[in-house]
Amino acid sequence: MPSYTPVQKSAIQQFTAVTDAKDSVAAKTLKNNNWNIDQAINASTSNPSPTTQSLNKLFDKYRDNASEEPDTIGVDGSMRYFADLGIALDEPVVLVVLTELNAPTMGELTRQGFVDGWKRLRANNITEQKSTLPSLRHSLPSSSGGLFLTTYKSTFRLALSPGQRSLPLDTAIEYWRLLLSPPSLSWNTKTTPWLDWWIEYLTTKWKKGVSKDMWVQTGVFVGKSLEDEGMGWWSEDGAWPGVLDEFVGFVRGKRGVDGGDGEAEEMET
Repeated sequence: MPSYTPVQKSAIQQFTAVTDAKDSVAAKTLKNNNWNIDQAINASTSNPSPTTQSLNKLFDKYRDNASEEPDTIGVDGSMRYFADLGIALDEPVVLVVLTELNAPTMGELTRQGFVDGWKRLRANNITEQKSTLPSLRHSLPSSSGGLFLTTYKSTFRLALSPGQRSLPLDTAIEYWRLLLSPPSLSWNTKTTPWLDWWIEYLTTKWKKGVSKDMWVQTGVFVGKSLEDEGMGWWSEDGAWPGVLDEFVGFVRGKRGVDGGDGEAEEMET
């Protein structure tokens, strides 16, 4: 693509989203209409998508730096947006929304993710978007539900700082508390306070960062432990990360079961 200003690139993206035209056609039409997006769309089609236009207009309202980053909502804009949605930043549903909108990281939204995500959820304005939240909140606390699993997996990416490949332990624990406690999924069973014991093990025995594999496999472990707290599914020959092997010994030690003394050795990275 030839060199265009950020504003012109944004106009091309908006035009193609509405009309499904190629970038070259979008650029030519916009040039012929002095880069006026509404005029160009009206010139190219008699039936522009009101949904896309509405969502683009809403997105534009929250941009922090329209001239330099026309297709990005930054931290300040995201905070204003979530406040308008009526969501507290320490609610687990924040992670659901960020996942549905394919946010690249905490505190940032892209135009493409915002438009595509809300189109998929059929919510074209703030009022309609607010109306989706009760359903998202209701669906989240299910270990077998796709919404929880998708949100859990994406949270690792959302929580990473630029340049990081693993999460600091205290950051990971913060997000585990958010995702694995009510009103999200409760990682507790009749005789086992799994989340408390997990955090106790990590802070006293592990004391290291959390890799993507450890994060994902912990999510799998959570689901299985909720289905069968007796761990009949567990096998020492399974392909679990070592930290989870040692945690099983820690749990057995807490329960006074043979094969675990609750004093697992610290793991090597």
